[in-house]
Amino acid sequence: MHNIGYRNYTGPRLGRGYARLALFSQSLRGAYGLGRSAKSKVLPMILFGAMCAPALIMVAVAIFADRNDLPVAYTRYAVLLQAVITLFVASQAPQSVSRDLRFKTTPLYFSRPIERVDYVAAKYAALTVALFLLTAIPLVILYVGALLAKLSFAHQTAGFAKGLVSVLLLSLLFAGIGLVIAAVTPRRGFGVAAVIAVFVITYAAVSVVQAVADSQEKYEAIGWLGLFSPITLIDGFQTWFLGADSAFPHGSGPSNAGIGIVYLLVLAGIVAGTFGLLMNRYRKVGLS
Repeated sequence: MHNIGYRNYTGPRLGRGYARLALFSQSLRGAYGLGRSAKSKVLPMILFGAMCAPALIMVAVAIFADRNDLPVAYTRYAVLLQAVITLFVASQAPQSVSRDLRFKTTPLYFSRPIERVDYVAAKYAALTVALFLLTAIPLVILYVGALLAKLSFAHQTAGFAKGLVSVLLLSLLFAGIGLVIAAVTPRRGFGVAAVIAVFVITYAAVSVVQAVADSQEKYEAIGWLGLFSPITLIDGFQTWFLGADSAFPHGSGPSNAGIGIVYLLVLAGIVAGTFGLLMNRYRKVGLS
C-alpha cells in the first residue's frame, strides 16, 4: 500500500463551546448575506434599509418641525413595520436551516463535538440576534435623533428602554416560529411561503375579528383575540406590561391583570415550545 502521509492531529482541540460559537457566528452573518455571494446580500440589506428609512424621516421631522415628541412611539415602530420584519423572517429562517436539511449536512454538524441542543440553540440565537439588530437599530436612530432634537431626556430614555424590551421579545417569538416552520421542509421556497402565510393569515384573521368585536362594542373580546397572532401578541403584551399604546381597535388591549398574565404565559409558552419542537425535529440527524 502507498503511504500518502496522513498524520494524527496533535494541535489544540477547541471543543464544544467554540463549535457552538462558530455556528452562531456563521448563521448570524448568513442572515445578512455576509460571507456569501453579492446576490445573497441584496434582500436583507434592502429590508434593513426599509426598517431604518422611516426612523430617519421621523427624526428629520422631529428636528426641523420643532416637535415636542417623536411622531411614533418606540413601542409602536415594529408593529407598524411588521410587514418588513415578516419578510426578513420568511427569507432568512429557511436560509438558516432548510439548506442544511436539503444538502444533508446536518449529520456533519453532529459528528463531534457539537450536539443537538448546541445546533438548535445556535440557530435560534443567531436568528433572534439578527432580528433584534433589524428592529433595535431603528430605535437607536429614533433615540439619538430625539436627543439631538432636545426632547425630554428622561421621557425618551424610558420610551427607548421599553422599545428595546418589546423588540427583544418580538425577536425571540418571530425567530422561534420562523425556524420551526422552515425546519419542516428542506425546500427553501416552501419555507418562505409557509412563514409568510402563517404570519399574514393569522394577523389578517385576528384583525378582521377584532374589527367585528369593535363594531359590536365588545372591547374586552378584542384583548383576548390578540392572543392568536404573533404581532398582536406582542402588541397586547407591551400594552399591559410596558404601558404602551395599543394598536388594537379602540385601543382595547388587555383589560385587566388576568388577561395580561395570560399574554405573558402564552408568549413564554410559544418561545419555549418552539425551542422544544426544534429539538424534537433534530432528534434524528439523518432527516431529509
